[in-house]
Amino acid sequence: MGLLETIKGPRDLDALSREQLSQLAAEIRTFLVSEVSRTGGHLGPNLGVIELTLAIHRVFDSPKDAIVFDTGHQSYVHKLLTGRQDFTMLRERGGLAGYPQRSESPHDIVESSHASSSLSWADGISRAFEMTGQDDRHVVAVVGDGALTGGMTWEALNNISDDNTRKLIIVVNDNGRSYAPTIGGMARFLNTVRTRRTYRDLYLTSQKAFDRLGPPGRAVYRGVRGGMHGFLARFSNNEALYSNLDIKYLGPVDGHDEQAMEEALSQAKNYGAPVIVHAITQKGKGYAPAVDDEADQFHAVGKIDPSTGAAISTSTTPTWTGIFSDKLLTLAETNPRIVGITAAMLRPTGLHKLAERYPDRVHDVGIAEQHAATSAAGLAFGGLHPVVAIYATFINRAFDQILMDIALHKAGVTFVLDRAGVTGPDGPSHHGIWDLSILQVVPGIHLAAPRDGSRLEEELTEAVAIDDAPTVIRFPKGSVTTDIPAIRRTPDGVDVLREDGTRDVLIVTVGPMAQLGLEVADQLHAAGVGCTVVDPRWVVPVAHSLVELADSHRLVITIEDGLRVGGIGTRIRQELRKAGVDTGVDELGLPDEFLQHATREQILEDAGLTTDRIVGDVLAQVSGQRIPVARPAEAAAERAQRG
Repeated sequence: MGLLETIKGPRDLDALSREQLSQLAAEIRTFLVSEVSRTGGHLGPNLGVIELTLAIHRVFDSPKDAIVFDTGHQSYVHKLLTGRQDFTMLRERGGLAGYPQRSESPHDIVESSHASSSLSWADGISRAFEMTGQDDRHVVAVVGDGALTGGMTWEALNNISDDNTRKLIIVVNDNGRSYAPTIGGMARFLNTVRTRRTYRDLYLTSQKAFDRLGPPGRAVYRGVRGGMHGFLARFSNNEALYSNLDIKYLGPVDGHDEQAMEEALSQAKNYGAPVIVHAITQKGKGYAPAVDDEADQFHAVGKIDPSTGAAISTSTTPTWTGIFSDKLLTLAETNPRIVGITAAMLRPTGLHKLAERYPDRVHDVGIAEQHAATSAAGLAFGGLHPVVAIYATFINRAFDQILMDIALHKAGVTFVLDRAGVTGPDGPSHHGIWDLSILQVVPGIHLAAPRDGSRLEEELTEAVAIDDAPTVIRFPKGSVTTDIPAIRRTPDGVDVLREDGTRDVLIVTVGPMAQLGLEVADQLHAAGVGCTVVDPRWVVPVAHSLVELADSHRLVITIEDGLRVGGIGTRIRQELRKAGVDTGVDELGLPDEFLQHATREQILEDAGLTTDRIVGDVLAQVSGQRIPVARPAEAAAERAQRG
């Protein structure tokens, strides 16, 4: 039995010697490479925090002491040390979540994995401990250096510095990267700390001097090493960044030296006031394929060969992100007004190709979606057309800026939302299911949901041509399906994908749900129910031709992979009522719940978004056994003739 198997909880670490801790770190590293390569997940970040996490759990007493991760993708080691060592179904239904999850363990506190929020959590928790007399409890926030690019972090620091009596420790896990290398003035400052010769030379010289004194000298050195970090930081002016905040700074510390981390954390714990511990780490530490990966050092991987790091399956099918990336570059080549904006995810969102060709026309603002949106408004005012590419789940963070800075000022800004809809294994904080409900309340906004790759290229072209309103294009994660041709297009842009002779049911599909709509229509047709299937392309504003089509059918079914509440189906129903059309509308979509990690197919099945379920419900509605009941066939035929 290895050491890792004996660790059932953090206090099992207390009795381990230095040699055993080193052995345990090596076992964890081997475990992560073996297990995550089989399931996929966040490998690089966790390889970089092994010693750091060991030290935190040795010095602090979780869950009595609250440990908050920003973001939770660096919590795998924490899970292992808190009794969760079955990674066989990591990120699968019934298995461990890829992020902290309260239902798994009392050691997990913050489930949301939107970056830059942990210090606000830590501020609130530490205030609560102080106000309720829980003076023996500490709060530890583990913050990646990328999170420091988010404005919310600095709002929290400002408040934390205003009250210096709380037992709050901020561990800055500084590896120079969020997804890709961290950008901005903060990153440049921390990079100088990482590489500054003053610090490195003083550190190494002092270590060599004590080494010459033999075992007694080395013992003295270990005893004063934690203090040396603070001394050297002040000597080399590393504290300058935090001095105005009035927060104690310790570091930089080698985040892969478990003993040094323990000493620094112990000093911080005993200080009795907020402390920043600056740890220098390497993403992917100990696994050469990750360290050598220039793109993101294996930030997140699929199933890989653990010996080489090579992907086990390499699909040649084009991805939504890839099609967007290529088309944007093509458009930018003929339109010099197009510029790209990313929030610390240049490659994941596909903006890297534009950046490689035109480096001055792509701006990475860090993990700062609010700033990205308002900066885009400014770029538009200056005569450019910004394309802001982010994941759909992160558009939630920029709503006020889209509403008040972009839409109110009629700024021509295009948002491209990758990973829209159900994303699957990353869980509730990463599903992109809120964007349609949230954004359609913005006055003047245009929302598009392409059903296939050709429509993505087409709608992106249309979006960047709109200069007096915000435009949004959303698409899902993964590979695109085969193009679905339209049999005709209405004058205002609605694609008709299928049109039976009998107009019983109008099926309105949003984006990639077009294929499901066509499969439903096939089965309904076989059952004697005539169907028309349409893809609005631009789902907001609702096209007039869609209202006319609804008026000539007995029943309308809308299918979307966003929320039913406030979704596109709701918007269509409202537009029908406004036009005096009383056709019944059944809005099919996702429930207003936080959807746990599972496959996309499992989640859609749970929501009733399957062919068999929809066909059964529609047949019941057409026969008058289920609400909304379909209009009588004669009434629909009369309206169709009149139309």
